[in-house]
Amino acid sequence: MNIQITSRKFRAKDSLKLFISDEVKSLERFNDQIREANVILSFMHQKDSVKTAEINLKLPGKSITVNETSDDFYKSINSATGKLARQLKKIKTKNISKKR
Repeated sequence: MNIQITSRKFRAKDSLKLFISDEVKSLERFNDQIREANVILSFMHQKDSVKTAEINLKLPGKSITVNETSDDFYKSINSATGKLARQLKKIKTKNISKKR
């Protein structure tokens, strides 16, 4: 799987990039057909610093996108990968039921 990480308006640390790649690679256990993952990190300078993580997964014939916002990138990535895991499980069970 090819993982591309883009950070907007800031420079992401290596520890954050490593965390992201580990979390996204863990999604392969739910669906091994993931071809590409694009992770976009955004940082908004407001009264409360808002950190947004957007993850796009490309599957054969499908594309899944999840947006998550919180006060920390690690929280955003964690909840986004949780949402993706639920969606990948749903897609996998639909594919299995169609084959039967």
